Amino acid sequence: MIALAGALMLTSGAASAQTVPPIVAPQPQGTAPGQPGGSQPTVDPNAPTISQIAIEGAQRIERATILSYIGVREGDKIDAQGVNDILKTLFATGLFADVTMQMTGGTLAIRVVENPIINRIAFEGNKRIDDDTLETETQLRPRVVYTRTRVQNDVQRILDLYRRSGRFAARVEPKVIQLEQNRVDLVFEIAEGPVTGIEKISFIGNSYFSDSALREELATKESRWYRFLSSADTYDPDKLTFDRELLRRYYLANGFADFRVISAVAELTENQEAFFITFTIEEGERYQFGAFDLTSKIPDIDPEPLKEAIELETGDWYNADAVDDTIVAITNAVGDLGYAFVDVRPIVDRDRETRTINITFEVQEAPRVYVERIDIRGNVRTLDEVVRREFLLVEGDAFNATKLRRSRQRVSDLGFFANVEVTNVPGSDPDKTVVQVDVEEQSTGELSIGAGFSSTDGALGELTIRERNLLGRGQDLRLGTTLSQRRQMVDFAFTEPYFLDRDLAAGVDLFHIVRDNQDVASYDSRETGFGLRLGYDLNDRWRQQLRYRFADETIENIDSSANRFIQEEEGSEFVSLIGQTLTYDRRNSRIDPTDGYLVAFGTDFAGVGGSVRYLRTTLRGSWYIPFTEDMRLITGAEVGSLVGLGDDVRLNDRFFLGGDNLRGFEFAGAGPRDSASTDSLGGERMANGSVEFVFPLGLPEEFGLSGAVFTDVGYLTEVDETGPGIQDEPSLRASIGTGVTWSSPFGPIRVDFAHAILKEDFDETEFFRFNFGTRF
Repeated sequence: MIALAGALMLTSGAASAQTVPPIVAPQPQGTAPGQPGGSQPTVDPNAPTISQIAIEGAQRIERATILSYIGVREGDKIDAQGVNDILKTLFATGLFADVTMQMTGGTLAIRVVENPIINRIAFEGNKRIDDDTLETETQLRPRVVYTRTRVQNDVQRILDLYRRSGRFAARVEPKVIQLEQNRVDLVFEIAEGPVTGIEKISFIGNSYFSDSALREELATKESRWYRFLSSADTYDPDKLTFDRELLRRYYLANGFADFRVISAVAELTENQEAFFITFTIEEGERYQFGAFDLTSKIPDIDPEPLKEAIELETGDWYNADAVDDTIVAITNAVGDLGYAFVDVRPIVDRDRETRTINITFEVQEAPRVYVERIDIRGNVRTLDEVVRREFLLVEGDAFNATKLRRSRQRVSDLGFFANVEVTNVPGSDPDKTVVQVDVEEQSTGELSIGAGFSSTDGALGELTIRERNLLGRGQDLRLGTTLSQRRQMVDFAFTEPYFLDRDLAAGVDLFHIVRDNQDVASYDSRETGFGLRLGYDLNDRWRQQLRYRFADETIENIDSSANRFIQEEEGSEFVSLIGQTLTYDRRNSRIDPTDGYLVAFGTDFAGVGGSVRYLRTTLRGSWYIPFTEDMRLITGAEVGSLVGLGDDVRLNDRFFLGGDNLRGFEFAGAGPRDSASTDSLGGERMANGSVEFVFPLGLPEEFGLSGAVFTDVGYLTEVDETGPGIQDEPSLRASIGTGVTWSSPFGPIRVDFAHAILKEDFDETEFFRFNFGTRF
């Protein structure tokens, strides 16, 4: 008699989950003992012969399936090695929890205990990671055979998922609920535990820079109470690798050319609730720039003009970032001459005795190239022509690096893409290049609900439906409504950016606006009408826009104590206006400018029909001057003149000063005013300007706080009304102040504190100004 038994044991090994074998019998394979059709191992000639095979205990699995796995048939001989092979094979299928075998009188009895089938899988205790994410991570599924090894593997996968999210103290305990018909419910009970933060970041080997200075350069931060909205204080091995690179860049940008990170070690505390991170570094010596030179291996390129791209100074501390910027500047300068694949190499001569680094920039030989074609990739929804028409280069043009960079910025300014990458690769011939445009589309449809508060309009709400890339053609369709304490507006706008397949941006606007001006000038106003727009580029920097506007404008609900001139304007007027704006734009981005300037000249003529006649002229400009990534100077100015043509200029059409365009003064708080009613009368000659310096507050970046100091100046005078009650002093108004901007999770918040230093006695001032708004 041969009697052997086996049992499936739970192990802590890292064996991968196995595919569930089929329940029906497959085609026999292999060369197991007794199986015909292959070379067979030697079997003891005295071993018993199998006259009958009996399968016991099988419920779901067919007899033929089990026979196909064991590989022996009736009439075969079987010894102890053959029995051992059968046991291993059956356990390897993952279908059985226990297998026993017994040979009695020629009958081989195989008794099996089947693994149960999973009826349902549930997760309990998980709050930070939802069920869908956990189900995606685990491999067990309902109606799959349950094995302890597979459960253990899924437990490890869940733990790895929590550790990737920063919860190293998480615990997972699988529970099995037995059901009838050999089925089980599998429940993963999860104790997520706290986020495993960074208790301390230390440095060994730093003498020039302090620990606190180096911590500021890292992406990983120490745990602090104010980082509850950030994951920067969560341990991440990939982030730690990035921190090593950040340290290297920081030292190389400050003269330490020999710097290296020896090690970065993260140690987990015994309670698994925090990490201690230690960087061991070697600073090396600090170097200064020595001499600079530039050579060219391209015969047609004179290196002397290219030396103007080298803005490095001898004696300054060595800066690897500045060297990279210089290489880019030289590459772009050579690219403007038609060389698309130029290679600029810095030849470094390091003098360790004098601690100086001499650099020769060498322009490698390359052919002049032309654009063979432009390939656009990644635009699933947006039509090719929408991207292609923003390019300043077309097939057949000589390659120009500046035009290529400008084209990329124009595509990015469309606002249709989350990312735009423009590269050039070799074409079919050495003198040809293919421009590859890789775009990543983002959502352009918006359903925005806005809420906020401003000192000008009070509490406000906004509902807007907008599609900025209608049907992938770049068309802009917008329907919005704004409700606030002082203004209610409903407007509709549609813009076709390439009207009649030409570079003409044509648009139509419909609007209805109601304003509450009781606090400013004791009246309400209402405007209903439409507008037409047409804009086109004169060249890459100059743009012309023409417009027509027709509106029914009404002044109503005039307070009985209002100025008599305001009372005389009660009623409706029809305004038919044509205008134009000529813009010169040198900003680095139309959406979020940080460098460059803009100048715009506009004129409006009312009198093409209607009942109102005037001429309005404005000139405005803005200038953005970056000092560092976080520090910049923003300046802006505007002047305007308004002339009535045969009639006095109405109150609605005048300029007003104060509030957002002159901080330190209330909205319409500066300029001509009625002494009796204190109503603001506006003016026909206006000028205002602002200089603002934006800087970091020295707080952690997670705060999202930046500071500003500013000064505003303004001038507003001249009204058609005259009399003893009219106060109009043609004097300069000015204010100084400081502000704080918070990029909060709920939207941008701006707080300004301003003091009027030049004002008239009748002006109305304010010290505090607050703006908050967000969209969902």
